[in-house]
Amino acid sequence: QLQLVESGGGLVQFGGSLRLSCAASGFALNSYAIGWFRQAPGKEREGVSSISRSSSSSSGGSTSYAGSVKGRFTISRDTPKNTVYLQMNSVKPEDTGIYYCAVTRSSEWYRIRPADFGPWGQGTQVTVSS
Repeated sequence: QLQLVESGGGLVQFGGSLRLSCAASGFALNSYAIGWFRQAPGKEREGVSSISRSSSSSSGGSTSYAGSVKGRFTISRDTPKNTVYLQMNSVKPEDTGIYYCAVTRSSEWYRIRPADFGPWGQGTQVTVSS
C-alpha cells in the first residue's frame, strides 16, 4: 500500500530554517514525481515545490517552485532512503501551515496542482513566529 509520512515540522523563528522529510513505504518514491504542499488556516491547499521522477539509482531530478518560496526552499530526493526533503530557509510568518507531500505520474507535475497529486497523509505543522 502506497504510504507517505511527513515529519520535521515545528516552531521556528522568522528568518530561521527547517527541513521537512517525506518518507515513502510500499513503493519506490523515485518512480513518481513528488510534490510538497501547504495549507494555512482558512485557506486552500497550495503547491510549494515538486521534483520529477528519476531513474532507479539517481537521487536527482528537475524541480519546480512556487514563486513565493523560490530562492528560499529547496526540494531534494534521497533515493536509497526512499525519502524526499524540503529545506526551508529564511522562513516567513506566511510560510506557516500544515505541510504535506504527495505523488503523481502526471506529465504536468511541475505545475504543482493539488488535484494532480495524492494520496494525502497527516502532514506536519510548521509555525513561523515573527
